[in-house]
Amino acid sequence: MLEVKNLTKRFGTMVAVDDETFSVSPGEIMGLIGQNGAGKTTTFRMILNFMNPDSGTVSWQGHKLTSADYNILGYLPEERGLYPKMRVEDQIMYFAQLRGMKAADVRSQIGPWMNRFQVKGKPTDRVKDLSKGNQQKVQLIAALIHMPKLVILDEPFTGLDPVNASILEDGIKMLRDSGAAIIYSSHNMGNVEALSDHLIMLRQGRVVLRGTVAEIRQSFGRTKLFIESPLSAEELASFAGVERVRADGARYVLTLNDPAAGEHIFAAATAKGYIPEFSQQPPTLDEIFRMKAGASHE
Repeated sequence: MLEVKNLTKRFGTMVAVDDETFSVSPGEIMGLIGQNGAGKTTTFRMILNFMNPDSGTVSWQGHKLTSADYNILGYLPEERGLYPKMRVEDQIMYFAQLRGMKAADVRSQIGPWMNRFQVKGKPTDRVKDLSKGNQQKVQLIAALIHMPKLVILDEPFTGLDPVNASILEDGIKMLRDSGAAIIYSSHNMGNVEALSDHLIMLRQGRVVLRGTVAEIRQSFGRTKLFIESPLSAEELASFAGVERVRADGARYVLTLNDPAAGEHIFAAATAKGYIPEFSQQPPTLDEIFRMKAGASHE
């Protein structure tokens, strides 16, 4: 298990990470979200011993990560670090051997890993001749081919289109199912919802949200209402507890400041019988992110 306890890091008068605590168990994926500058990369660098915290501790399986644990780590930095003139197979071979793999084992696995991530190119191609998205996949393979037990991915979906992002999600789930503890950051809330067993959100270095996606969404109440009925926008807006009404094709999307308003709207909308749509839901993770990113935190 990865355990982060009361982690704090300052740069001069700026507090980059402020009393941060979380844990990630083997076979679990944790999403770390927040605006640029929220403290995500600083958190990763302290976990990896690239920088020392001012206070707090980081432990893996009950002890501090040391050079002896290097081979069980898989790390993808936000800044890309491929050697553009090297061939793909040489690039992957180099990083895999640094993590203790034998050359013959790496060579036999390069093809299957390239197929798994659907890399458009050959092992003998030079990195610089691949598209940016395929270069990203090669760097991911180099970080994961040794099947690490602790995986840290800093913005792994950057530069990937939705199809390739889905391929990467499948690769991350495969590692989770193999027993790896995985922590990753992303600005794409769709990826976060699809992957995360639980997540935390940082704002100015401080944890402002934590839990599963479902728990976090439900904590904000069912304040989104989707309705298709004979009621007009003006009639819907007149109900107490309705903050905003927006037309969306044949239906209306309502934002409620009181979830109890939904019961009264439902009764009025169905007074004359069947209606095609009525769905009252919590805000999406993307909407919550926007709310919390701009809100004052306690």
